[in-house]
Amino acid sequence: MESQNNRGTVVAVCKKAQPGIPKISVEAIHLMENYGVEEDYHAGKFVRHRYLARKDPTVPNVRQVLIIDTTMLSFLADQDIHLEPGMMGENLVLDGISVMDMVLGTQLEVGEALLEMTEVRQPCYQLNESHPRLLKCVENSGSGSGSHNAGMMARIVKGGWVQPGDSVLVVPQTKLDA
Repeated sequence: MESQNNRGTVVAVCKKAQPGIPKISVEAIHLMENYGVEEDYHAGKFVRHRYLARKDPTVPNVRQVLIIDTTMLSFLADQDIHLEPGMMGENLVLDGISVMDMVLGTQLEVGEALLEMTEVRQPCYQLNESHPRLLKCVENSGSGSGSHNAGMMARIVKGGWVQPGDSVLVVPQTKLDA
């Protein structure tokens, strides 16, 4: 999307060693290249999402970081669903950047790390552990084209530490000549 802001800020960072939500808001997280968030359940060389791992545990993990933005939390608050960071199972909460408007393959410089968007998060029933209407609300978010409003998954291209207050930059995409 052309009008999208290309700069933002990290508002919160979250992780949890066990499966399930919510993730715990912490002071900083260590993003490990092509692996995931250190000490987070979803980190690993191969897919860690329980449903996907049951189907094929040898699939490379490109779902290493879950990212949402503050507009999602505002949208939910307008629906009388008030969430704290981590309650959607996210690792990063960003402000100033519309995560759901990003094209797959978009890269973000976040603190010391470089991330690449890999897929739109498909929400599941576990979200209702945070609020009984959460799943229905993010499935029917009015964001157009049948898309969900539950965050984007990313892989870690370059590792590093990330903490609240760190800057976020959408890396400009360049076209290579043939």
